[in-house]
Amino acid sequence: MFPTLVRRMAGESLPLRLRSAAATARRLPAGVDSQYKLKKVWPPDFSKLSEKEQFRFERRYKRRVKLAMARPRWDKFVKLAQLFTLTSVLVYAILFMEPNTENKPFQALRDRFWGVFGAFTPKQRFERRDPDIATITNAK
Repeated sequence: MFPTLVRRMAGESLPLRLRSAAATARRLPAGVDSQYKLKKVWPPDFSKLSEKEQFRFERRYKRRVKLAMARPRWDKFVKLAQLFTLTSVLVYAILFMEPNTENKPFQALRDRFWGVFGAFTPKQRFERRDPDIATITNAK
């Protein structure tokens, strides 16, 4: 959308005589029909159509509207944003939020998580864990 807009703005404008000709071609006087007659009246009068024809029209134009309104990049962005938001809320609720109740349902999961990733906390960041010397020297 934006590249097209920029390209159109950067392009040359129509000369004055072409611009006036295009403007007059678009405006038709009231009551004047086009020289080309329509093959079908649009929109059709659904009260005069059979149920089968109505269904066919509905199905065809629903499909066309669906194709015209498809925005795959936007849909993908929305789905990813929803996934990120939901995941963030769940992680925050499970690992960081402290409920003011006696029973803490995720306490075991929190203890296990912070036990594994406890080395990244400020208290234990600079502590060095002593390796088991016996297993290192006897390994062959």
